[in-house]
Amino acid sequence: MNSMNAGNQEFKLDAAEAIGQIAVALPGATGIFRRLKLDYCCGGQISLQQAAADKGLDVQTILAELATLQRSDATPQFASAAELIDHILLRFHEVHRAQLPELIAMAKRVEAVHRDHPETPAGLAALLVEIEGELLEHMQKEEQVLFPMLKSGGNPFVVHPIGMMRSEHVEHGANLDKLAALTHDMTPPADACTTWRALYAGLRQLADDLVSHIHLENNVLFPQFEAAATGLGCGPGGCACSGA
Repeated sequence: MNSMNAGNQEFKLDAAEAIGQIAVALPGATGIFRRLKLDYCCGGQISLQQAAADKGLDVQTILAELATLQRSDATPQFASAAELIDHILLRFHEVHRAQLPELIAMAKRVEAVHRDHPETPAGLAALLVEIEGELLEHMQKEEQVLFPMLKSGGNPFVVHPIGMMRSEHVEHGANLDKLAALTHDMTPPADACTTWRALYAGLRQLADDLVSHIHLENNVLFPQFEAAATGLGCGPGGCACSGA
C-alpha cells in the first residue's frame, strides 16, 4: 500500500492500487468514481486498472483526472497581496466549492445505509449543508466586496469588512469543532465501509484546508491592510474619519 500523510501529498497514484484504497487516500476520488460508475465500496478490492477495464474505460484518463485532486500544503511566496488573493481563490475557494457537495452526498449515504450502527454520525449531512451555506455566503462576500477592495490597495475603512470576515472565521472554526465531536475526531469505526472511511478522509482534508485558508487570511493577508488603516487613524487606536 502506498504511504500518505495527513493530506495526500505522499500518495502516489498507481493503476495497480485497489480502487477502494484510492478512494480513501485521495479525497475527492469518490466523486470521480461515482460519475464513472466504478464501485469503490463493495467492489473496492480490485485494482483501478481492472475496474477501468471491466467498464471499458481508459485508465490513463482516469489517473490524469485523479491527479488533479492532489494538492500541496506548501505555501508559495507572493510578490503582492493581489497574487495572494488569487492563490486563495484558486487553492481554497474553488476547492471548498468542489469538496462539500461530494461530502454531503457521502454523509447522506452513510447515515442511510448504516443508520443502525452505534457510531453512525447522525445529523452529519445536515451539518455539512449548514457549513456549505455559510461558507458559500462568506466566500461570496470576500469575492464581491473585500477582495476587490484589497486588490485596489485598500482604504481606511477596510478594517470593517475585515473584522466581519474575522468574526465569521471564528464561526467556521466552531463548525469544525462540531464536525470533530460528531465524528469522533473524524475517526471511522474499525468495521467502517470504504465509503465511510472515504467520507472521514474527506472531512479531515476539508478541516485542514479550511484551517489553512483562515490562517492565510487572518495572519498573512489581513494584517497588511489593518496596519495601514491603523496608521491612518482608522484602526483600534482611533478614527480620523471625521476629519478632526
